[in-house]
Parts: sequence; C-alpha cells; structure tokens
Amino acid sequence: MGLLKRGSKLFSIFHFKCPRCQQGDLYPTPTFSFRKPFEMYEHCPVCGQDYEPEPGFYYGAMFISYIITGWFCLGVVAFFRWILGWSLLNSFLMLFLIGGVLFVYFYRLSRAIWLSMNVKYDPKKREI
Repeated sequence: MGLLKRGSKLFSIFHFKCPRCQQGDLYPTPTFSFRKPFEMYEHCPVCGQDYEPEPGFYYGAMFISYIITGWFCLGVVAFFRWILGWSLLNSFLMLFLIGGVLFVYFYRLSRAIWLSMNVKYDPKKREI
C-alpha cells in the first residue's frame, strides 16, 4: 500500500475525500476556485458519513491550521530572506501574497486532517 493510494489516511487528506469510504468529496467546490471556499458537505455523498458529528467538532482543526501556517510562514520568509537574499520587507510581502492565495487550502487541509484523525477507513461503507 502506497502512502497516497486509496486506503491510506494521506489519500483522503490530500485528495479531500471522505475518510471512511475515500470516494465522496468533502467540499462541493475545487480548492482554488474561491467560490464558496468555506462550504463543506454535511454528509458524505457516497457513504453518508456525518462530517460534523458534534457541535464544535472542528475546534481542534484550528490548532492543526495554526501549526501548518506557522511552519509555512517561517519556511517562506527564511527561503526568500536567506536563500534568495531578499530584504526582510520583501520577504514578508511575498509571504502575504502567497498566504493570501493558500489560506483556503490550509483551512481545508486542516479540516481534512482533523476528520481523518477521528474517522476510520472502512472500504465496505460505499453505499448509503
């Protein structure tokens, strides 16, 4: 079984698929469409898995998003500042530009990680 093949947690996380059946989508729109970027299905369209099992379920995803965003910001500024030799101001301006494009991706990625941590893959759950 490969790391990004069906049946692994990374498959459902990076393809934004249901962690239980790994066929249904988590979001109705593509990540970089910016049309309804925060809208998420309530249930999996394939297996019926509830994507919000309880109120406040995605509170933990905020911490995952914080960690991903923090390391990303450090990496981007370090790359532009020390590898490319840009000024600190230009490095931060590039960070804001890149971060402005990727904020929806980080939001969706953190929710997919949190949901995959709490839902087990079950290949037999492919019908409602």
